[in-house]
Amino acid sequence: MKLGVLFTGGKDSTYAMYIAKKLGYKIACLITIKSQNPESYMFHTPSITAVIKQAQVMGLPLILKTTAGEKEKELKDLEEAIKEAIEKHKIEGVITGAVESVYQASRVQKICNKLNIECFNPLWQKNQFELLNDLIKNNFKVILSGVFAYPLNEKWLGKVIDEKFIEEIKELNRKYQINPAGEGGEFETLVLNCPLFKRELKIVSKKVSGEGNSFRMEVELK
Repeated sequence: MKLGVLFTGGKDSTYAMYIAKKLGYKIACLITIKSQNPESYMFHTPSITAVIKQAQVMGLPLILKTTAGEKEKELKDLEEAIKEAIEKHKIEGVITGAVESVYQASRVQKICNKLNIECFNPLWQKNQFELLNDLIKNNFKVILSGVFAYPLNEKWLGKVIDEKFIEEIKELNRKYQINPAGEGGEFETLVLNCPLFKRELKIVSKKVSGEGNSFRMEVELK
């Protein structure tokens, strides 16, 4: 079965694609929505244009669409992007990196039902500490590109998800109920390397913005 990936450049959509490929699915394209609303309900926003370089090192075509990011209206833009993938790349379904967000998963499923294609959520309800450990075990190099909850701050930007990170996030989960995989919107991530990439991506420049416990990092990759 040929599938498109609803791709953010972060850990969940990339790892979901990795699992699907291991299960024998053919990855036909990446589908990314760039939201002009940093508070988008549906879409990952920090360093979203990094998907262009990520697509290149995976050798996959990318459908990149912009949305104003208005709630519910942005779903129409996603539907149009999926339609384009069906026409151009003959996909029969999409892969999502949904882990816990019923809001996101249900709305993608509704679009898939309407377009009569499959919706594959390989990470759905996965234990989140297990997910973080699996990333390390499978040689994913993942960094934080955004933080949006107390007590996270600017110092967490660029932090690599490794064994030390897992220990730190365990403590924050215990003390402050920070979701270990960022499923409550506490943080966003960016994949710099994984088995799907032909080579590791390097950060050549970065721009940090924000205040308090809300910071984002926009990067340029090579």
